[in-house]
Amino acid sequence: MLDQKTIDVIKSTVPVLAEYGEKITTVFYQQMFKAHPELLNIFNHANQKQGRQQQALAATVYAAASYIDNLEAIIPAVKQIAHKHRSLGIKPEHYPIVGTHLLGAIKDVLGPAATDEIIKAWGRAYNIIADVFISIEAEMYDEAKNQLGGWEGFKPFVVVDKVKESDVITSFYLKPEDGSLPAQFKPGQYISIKIEAEGERFTHIRQYSLSNAPGKDYYRISVKRESGNDKPEGIVSNYLHDAVNKGDAVSISAPAGEFILDMEKDNPLVLISGGVGITPLASMLNAIVDLQPERPVTFIHAAGNSKVHALRDEIERASARGNTKSIVFYDQPLNEDQEQNLFDFKGYISREWLEDYIKLDDAEFYFCGPVPFMKSINASLRELGVPEERIHFEFFGPKGNLE
Repeated sequence: MLDQKTIDVIKSTVPVLAEYGEKITTVFYQQMFKAHPELLNIFNHANQKQGRQQQALAATVYAAASYIDNLEAIIPAVKQIAHKHRSLGIKPEHYPIVGTHLLGAIKDVLGPAATDEIIKAWGRAYNIIADVFISIEAEMYDEAKNQLGGWEGFKPFVVVDKVKESDVITSFYLKPEDGSLPAQFKPGQYISIKIEAEGERFTHIRQYSLSNAPGKDYYRISVKRESGNDKPEGIVSNYLHDAVNKGDAVSISAPAGEFILDMEKDNPLVLISGGVGITPLASMLNAIVDLQPERPVTFIHAAGNSKVHALRDEIERASARGNTKSIVFYDQPLNEDQEQNLFDFKGYISREWLEDYIKLDDAEFYFCGPVPFMKSINASLRELGVPEERIHFEFFGPKGNLE
């Protein structure tokens, strides 16, 4: 527990963190990687280049300061981050390194304003927060290792099939190299893949949602090729598409993640996906039609056109087996899409459309896709009065803020 004086000092820094948080975290990462380049084997280089990791850490530090007198309030966010840490292999020995460079960055950015009193208070607060993370992650490591089919760290899996799902998305079917059954997972969870690409100095780890229902003797991920354009080219996605084939082995960590379907409930479901965000929701839909076939489901998918629409046939087959209505939006339909009636609506999913076509009263909403897409869906649902406890979403990459 922190003494009241320390709490008061931390609280006094909240306005400063609001203004300088991203600058502090940018300096923090620069200094930490300079002193410990081996950590670049863990961190996502693309998120660093885009500034997403810096933004996410700044938001986390700000939240920790704001709720320093009630850390229980941020436990849900801590657990979401802890799942990522466990899947990446973050260990207790990493936390002192982070603490040292975070305090150093605060001092460097704030200069004389970062008094000894402030730095000491943040040092005490950081140790408390780090202990919370370490404790929660220890439980997650134990669970991942000791469950049926579980394992510790990264384990080799063999690609038993590779299937092109669209012009940009390919599925990989993975089985344990040692012939064992893989650990079970919950619909919506992800795995991490670690690769060592030729010509790359560091290993690279990326997280991909499991796109099939649980209960199989294999995992399936459906990976979008990230070709660059306005953001760094996807090293791992391109490596998987171009260099990994049937019979090859890849290293993965056990399933993780808190974006999971609550199958204790039976109220209507609305699953909304954009682009490759279809992957965790396909897992959810397949699980529902297997285990709760009478549960009402509306599956809404938005894509550019049929060329980039993955898992279409699978969603249609699943819909036919359950109490499911499938709706497709294309914002750039091709002529053949129109001629063959391959979509239901042209354009984007809007608040007005949701209000007109979806029964909002008691439905649970799960959505995933590009951040602008999710911001729009989240804002629309909030404006329409859907309570927060019935809104569920997943970020690809560092945890962000949709508000």
